[in-house]
Amino acid sequence: MRRIIIIAALIVVPLFVYSQRQQHFRKQLPAGNYSGICAIGNDCFALVDDKAPTDGFRLVRILFDADGQRISMLEDLGYHSSGLPNRDMEGICYRPSTNTLFISGEADNEVYEYTLDGQRTGRRLAMPDAVKRASHNFGLEALTYDAVNHLFFTTTERPLLGDSTLRILAFGDDLQLKHTYHYQPDAPVNRKYFHGVSELCALDDGRLLVLERQIRVPRLKIGAKTLIRIYEVSPGSDEHLQKQLVTEFRTRLSITSRQFANFEGLCQVSPSLLLLIADSQNQYKGFLRDWLRIISNS
Repeated sequence: MRRIIIIAALIVVPLFVYSQRQQHFRKQLPAGNYSGICAIGNDCFALVDDKAPTDGFRLVRILFDADGQRISMLEDLGYHSSGLPNRDMEGICYRPSTNTLFISGEADNEVYEYTLDGQRTGRRLAMPDAVKRASHNFGLEALTYDAVNHLFFTTTERPLLGDSTLRILAFGDDLQLKHTYHYQPDAPVNRKYFHGVSELCALDDGRLLVLERQIRVPRLKIGAKTLIRIYEVSPGSDEHLQKQLVTEFRTRLSITSRQFANFEGLCQVSPSLLLLIADSQNQYKGFLRDWLRIISNS
């Protein structure tokens, strides 16, 4: 474990971020392609799996130890299906006022609303046509809900065709587009790295976290690595968002280590605790794990 000095973090003043070791729960959590996570209260979390047999989400119960340094228990509560085809579900968020979930899909570039038993309500975000036409491989990936300001935030993995920046879109509780912000993602470390924004996470004070990940996977897989960076931005009157680094870390697959983790999901558990989840490609060939990682400021 290590301590990382940062410029800005989860409160206004600078502080340390303490990034714990990764944990996995191979017996408790079914192997999956987990691309999003959100807290829904009472220690329950909703996960989306972009290669699940059907459209829907998985519910799990997660308990943390007293000081928030580790996950002490994970219980699978089952998959809740809409009965409709998988649409490459990537992001998920919870709206307390309606007790419903919203899920973004990269195949159709839509965000639909769901009841907690998995059924669609018939409502969806009024997505602009330009976003609906986004490439399937780099379409809607990230989704979060700011319950204080009553705003949904979503964005594509890469800039839209013809754009030089990402469009981070903000929708109101009426599901209509309210604001469009522009965000400049990092350039890849080199051309061999796959890169993009995989998640957004709204904080209680109105700030927004942006999860950027870069991945390199050699042909023989050994030596695969990820670079994960989390930035914060403050959506407001300026449409061009200025970002500050919160934390960064790397994971790697080697002969002696199977810590490689393609983190795609991020949510806030409490004012001092963040939780990430990785896409293991269904625990690929037994080498990869459905890793969970805590980041805290305690």
